[in-house]
Amino acid sequence: MLRALAPFVLLAVMVAGIVALDRSAPRAEIVFVSPDVFTLDPQRVTYQQDVRVSQSIFEGLCTESPDGGDPMAGAAESWNVSPDGRTWTFTLRDGARWSNGATLTSEDYAEAWMRPMLPDMASDYSGFLFLIRGGREFFEWRARELEAIAALPADARADAARDLWTRTRARYRETVGVRTPDLRTIEVALVQPTPYWPSILAFPTLFPVHRPTLDAHLSVDADSGRVKLDPKWLKPGTLVSNGPMMVTDWRYKRGLRIEPTPRYWNRDELRPASVELRPIEDSNTAVLAFQAGDVDCISDLTVEYRADMADEQRTWLERHSAQWDALRASGRSDDAAMAALPVPERGERRDVHVLSAFGTDFWNFNCRPTLPDGRPNPFADARVRRAFARAIDKRAITEKVTRLRERVAGSLVPSGAFDWYEPPAGLAYDPDAARAELAAAGWIDRDGDGRVEDAQGRRFPVVDILYMTGNPRTRDNALAMAQMWRETLGVDCELRGKDGKFAKEDLRTGNFMVGRGGWYGDYPDPTTFLELNRSTDGNNDRAYANPRYDALLDAAAAELDRTRRSALLREAERILVEEDMPLMPLCQYVTVYMYDPARLRGLSRYPTLSQHLNRLRRPEPLPSEAASP
Repeated sequence: MLRALAPFVLLAVMVAGIVALDRSAPRAEIVFVSPDVFTLDPQRVTYQQDVRVSQSIFEGLCTESPDGGDPMAGAAESWNVSPDGRTWTFTLRDGARWSNGATLTSEDYAEAWMRPMLPDMASDYSGFLFLIRGGREFFEWRARELEAIAALPADARADAARDLWTRTRARYRETVGVRTPDLRTIEVALVQPTPYWPSILAFPTLFPVHRPTLDAHLSVDADSGRVKLDPKWLKPGTLVSNGPMMVTDWRYKRGLRIEPTPRYWNRDELRPASVELRPIEDSNTAVLAFQAGDVDCISDLTVEYRADMADEQRTWLERHSAQWDALRASGRSDDAAMAALPVPERGERRDVHVLSAFGTDFWNFNCRPTLPDGRPNPFADARVRRAFARAIDKRAITEKVTRLRERVAGSLVPSGAFDWYEPPAGLAYDPDAARAELAAAGWIDRDGDGRVEDAQGRRFPVVDILYMTGNPRTRDNALAMAQMWRETLGVDCELRGKDGKFAKEDLRTGNFMVGRGGWYGDYPDPTTFLELNRSTDGNNDRAYANPRYDALLDAAAAELDRTRRSALLREAERILVEEDMPLMPLCQYVTVYMYDPARLRGLSRYPTLSQHLNRLRRPEPLPSEAASP
């Protein structure tokens, strides 16, 4: 036994030694295991770890509520909306400051909001700004002007490029629905009623930027007319932010450290003295670091034995179920209640938490008429897509493959996410109905060999299942689905694993038949999921198009009455998951966290799992007991 454990003990010692040698500052008060941060530019963030940092070092006009409720006042102390739901007016706090002491103004927000409206930026969330009147038209105008510069003789481009940037800034202020009557007021005119607009303002894409710093690092490419930014504006010591925390250290592959901003308007509420985001690529190494006390939280536990760890936590809670129920009934939060329970015994634990997430795990069906090699695509037929969806036993996958007992999903919008919207049920697991759907599409086992053929006797094409490597979950799910499709439908499948970046490119270009999907909501409204299937949406990898679906989304966008709006959205989703089936919802996402609630508080358990690092804290007083096994 000791010999078997020796390699793991040695690995733990090596990890601790490397970490100790690498430190240039004392251990942060809270160490958070996270993937490497890609950018600190709020208008360019896409990945969850970038969003977390942005929400801690910058502050929008509104900010997210810790309990998932309506957005709270952020840099704006108040706001109002016109009766038609289209015009919003915000008043900034008198004491709002940048980290360098400069006054935060409405112009800082107006300038920041122009950036995602520039095609030069290639922002993934430009669509948020297209909700503003004139935003889309401004984007398209500049795209045409940039094309015109590219068509000019080489010696005429430099002057045209400089002139275009001057005209761009002027046109933005003249034609886009953003007004700044004074330095503390900003007015926004939207193209449609948007009740969730305050939630959009709490997302980094609409955070402010410090204009003098930005301008000092901005240039216009003399050949193309596109604006460029020197990335040095994001370096610690140069970056100026307006949030509760500021970046004091950021090194690629080594992590990022934030500390309280001395000039933040609400600095009395700042809790952690410092937070470090530490990238540890190997999940087993991350667990060892946690058990050694070197890190405090793993925000996405992906070790292959995590289901076993979750079972150990479930066993502990079940043994103390009466006390657990009483503590929660008394008003204690889940974390506070767990910290008050008896210490776990051998074979139990309290440091692994399976949390429901505001996201849906799904698989894409390619709806294009032909496959990349020119062959007819059988999945262009909705009957085939429905057949494949009905042939999957989702419950068996969540219980026997992922073993995390996720909530099975029949809809794209997570069930229970909104008290005013209940999504349709979707298609249930029904092997007989699945075979009938496939037969109706012309695919029948005509020669008794167990495989289906068309009327000309040609076998159903081998189903190409594209999944992303790096996470065993997606591979295991793909294997299980392939087996179910072979047994129920009589089709052969072939798995094709690719790194995430290359898999995404294949999805975007239609180089797949069935492809890995999934989506986490960006704002609290069903449209954050339903818009993915609009015919013109950039995330519509399926190439799905149904004018009736698009029209229902348009009608819902113009509807002020919540009940009628809910009915329109529900009908759109019913078409999606019960008729057309361009994607197959599998289950509601869960995220597995590793932290001890007796030693760390402030993590949100609300399904958005939007963790504001400035809200983390140590419980007082710090328990003297050792960390749970």
